Amino acid sequence: MEPVLVLVLSLSCLLLLSHWRQSSERRKLPPGPTPLPIIGNFLQIDAKNISQSLTNLSKVYGPVFTLYLGRKPTVVLHGYEAVKEALIDHGEEFAGRGSFPIADRVSKGLGIIFSNGSRWKEIRRNLGMGKRTIEDRVQEEAQCLVEELRKTNGAPCDPTFILSCAPCNVICSIIFQNRFDYKDQDFLNLMEKMEENIRILSSPWLQVCNNFPSLIDYCPGSHQKFLKNVDYNRSYLLEKIKEHQESLNVANPRDFIDYYLIKQEQENHSQQSEFTLEHLAATVSDLFSAGTETTSTTLRYALLLLLKHPHVTAKVQEEIDRVVGRHRSPCMQDRSHMPYTDAMIHEVQRFIDLIPTSVPHAVTCDIKFRNYLIPKGTTVIISLSSVLHDSKEFPNPEVFDPGHFLNKNGDFKKSDYFMPFSTGKRICAGEGLARMELFLFLTTILQNFNLKSLVQTKDINITPMFNGLASLPPPFKICFIPV
Repeated sequence: MEPVLVLVLSLSCLLLLSHWRQSSERRKLPPGPTPLPIIGNFLQIDAKNISQSLTNLSKVYGPVFTLYLGRKPTVVLHGYEAVKEALIDHGEEFAGRGSFPIADRVSKGLGIIFSNGSRWKEIRRNLGMGKRTIEDRVQEEAQCLVEELRKTNGAPCDPTFILSCAPCNVICSIIFQNRFDYKDQDFLNLMEKMEENIRILSSPWLQVCNNFPSLIDYCPGSHQKFLKNVDYNRSYLLEKIKEHQESLNVANPRDFIDYYLIKQEQENHSQQSEFTLEHLAATVSDLFSAGTETTSTTLRYALLLLLKHPHVTAKVQEEIDRVVGRHRSPCMQDRSHMPYTDAMIHEVQRFIDLIPTSVPHAVTCDIKFRNYLIPKGTTVIISLSSVLHDSKEFPNPEVFDPGHFLNKNGDFKKSDYFMPFSTGKRICAGEGLARMELFLFLTTILQNFNLKSLVQTKDINITPMFNGLASLPPPFKICFIPV
């Protein structure tokens, strides 16, 4: 009986110590719900809809509040004013990358998404992308996408795979110089594993793992498949890097990898150089995963919303016919003459709220924020949903309406609340490329095809399937009818 008593007393002491430490820590932090020992506030968060949970808590505790996701405090910023004040007015202090355990296991602090300090700043500088302009690459891929869609012959198809191929091939042409054929087996394997990983990352189980990291190491589950997929893709990318090393011509760089390798050569005398092969592999992996799945998911959701709102589709197609016509490819210069199309794409991004809570930030130093003291290293969650769905800026925010981005004269209207790529120092590095792809791919598709649903408009489901890391559209089939 004595060992059991000792065990009970030890556990009781640990729980009391944990509670005492949390209590003293919480006095200086923003307010929030009282955490339970060990699990914190996890039971007050709906892992299937985290953004809605944060909105509910903000109604009680205000726009800046503290949650314990596990044993560590996390500060939540909710609403435009709080987000702007932190990420723009105090941009440097909130520019750290917060804890994201499953990604930390993979990146080990390398790459562009989850790195910190000088590392992420250095790699974000433009290393060059080869001699062809990115717009040329996107336009070329848009035509390949149209040809692939023609092969469906107007029959019902799930657009997931084809719409993932296009942005992935743009990334391939930037990183590797060459695009892949849509039937290339290496390409298919890469695509399959990236698509599977975005689903795993957005699942409720992964939200549990990120709050209790020991589960990642000791429990079976879909996170193990995620890690295997990452290893497979990383090995493939390392092979590509090795090929580039063997054929590198310093006088004639072909692509991103070549520019990086040249930069590495120039800096190899420096012990502090961030340009290592491990960092290159992590960065290329980040560019692939972030540059493929986010854009392809947005494209897929855009088509679903256009099926649901055929009057919007008709207006966009009328504008394409008037500005571009049928005999040349759309280009970025057209966008300034196509306010309705531009508004439609902005509204898609606002409405779907692709990354509801952004990627976690962290404060880079102790900071006094709104009379609260946030210690250096504290993770900060940004509710992008609360900004994109602000009812004062966007009347009826739960309704899909391109009019949210048009003035009374029908001209495009910018909004400071448009933050699908986040904002501030850690704004998505691929924002420019993503916006270009969305415009050129969607206008090229709608220039060449009418969209046909297999079910009546009222029966089209647009509710996201997952709302963890990303809001993913439900599966659907579509017919691309040649114009």
